[in-house]
Amino acid sequence: MQKRSLLLISMAMSLAIILTGCFQGEQSLDDKEIDPPPNAEAVNENELDEPASGKQGDNADKDKAEGDTSANTVERQLYLLDANGMVAPQTLQVPQPESKEVAAQALEYLVKDGPVTSMLPNGFQAVLPAGTQILGLNLKDNGEMIVNVSKEFENYKAENEMKILQAMTHTLTQFEQVDKVKLQIDGQLQNTMPVNGTPIGEGYSRANGINLVQSETVDLMQSEPVTLYYPSVQGDNQYFVPVTQHVDVDNKDIYGSMINELLEGPNFDTNLQHVFNGEAELTNNPSLRDGVLEVMFSQGVLQDSQKQDGDKAVISDKVMESLVRSLTQDKAVEAVEVKVEDVETLFNENGEPYTEPVTKQKFISKQKL
Repeated sequence: MQKRSLLLISMAMSLAIILTGCFQGEQSLDDKEIDPPPNAEAVNENELDEPASGKQGDNADKDKAEGDTSANTVERQLYLLDANGMVAPQTLQVPQPESKEVAAQALEYLVKDGPVTSMLPNGFQAVLPAGTQILGLNLKDNGEMIVNVSKEFENYKAENEMKILQAMTHTLTQFEQVDKVKLQIDGQLQNTMPVNGTPIGEGYSRANGINLVQSETVDLMQSEPVTLYYPSVQGDNQYFVPVTQHVDVDNKDIYGSMINELLEGPNFDTNLQHVFNGEAELTNNPSLRDGVLEVMFSQGVLQDSQKQDGDKAVISDKVMESLVRSLTQDKAVEAVEVKVEDVETLFNENGEPYTEPVTKQKFISKQKL
């Protein structure tokens, strides 16, 4: 464990890096926390860096986040339950904690009847049982985040167990150094979840999936699980929902298989939006080079099915965001370059040209613990 002085120096260097331009897709956590005693409260002793600046978050929450630009608030991405019972990220403007325990605060804002109640978007609800207290967090060198919660955490229905796990895991693993989550209840490490017995002894990570969808037409032995992003809407709130499903992989082309699945659209019973035109199709296998995935479509992918606005070839913003969010789930893909046959330059719906590959930072809030 580093001495306090070294921690302060490390934090100062980290802040300088953030201010000169942060380009990673996930959030990051610079300082490890001290191992907690079994029943300790407020375990986080180190002061953790806040976001260097408020970047554009999920489209779903932009208007809400812009409503309060006070220096005493900060954006937090929280995984909540939408009106369809799916776990989805929402970026909310929350008070900046004096203790700088931002990861603990993020979990506190997942608790029903907790501080998030007054700021929940229409149709959304918190996921952790009411009364749950976050007793401490402990980040290990191997990327494990041990979350210590109170006994109230056990008061949930069995059918909500996976949603709770997914919401906690995705909320915490958005921070760069957190790879998986382990659970303590009143200081006692858990090998299984307390209600339905889901195994968690080895930790729970994004690899376990989110909003899992089963397909009767896919051979699980010949397929791979992937997480795809589909748009959804609740009133004026437009947002993207991650869905983990198995896809058939043709000729070991995982990226092509993911795109073809997006072209087919989400399962009907998910109530998610299908935003690709029926005429859209891949014309070449996607190719990855130096972190940039090049994807070539037919003109059917253009907005209004090959309809162009004057001399501008417009691709739907939702189509672009679905592609970029989904494909950059693979850590090897840093950006996506979308091309269309016989089209020199693509434009977004505002008439702005795509002059370089698109990263997920265009759509997802960049924060730092």
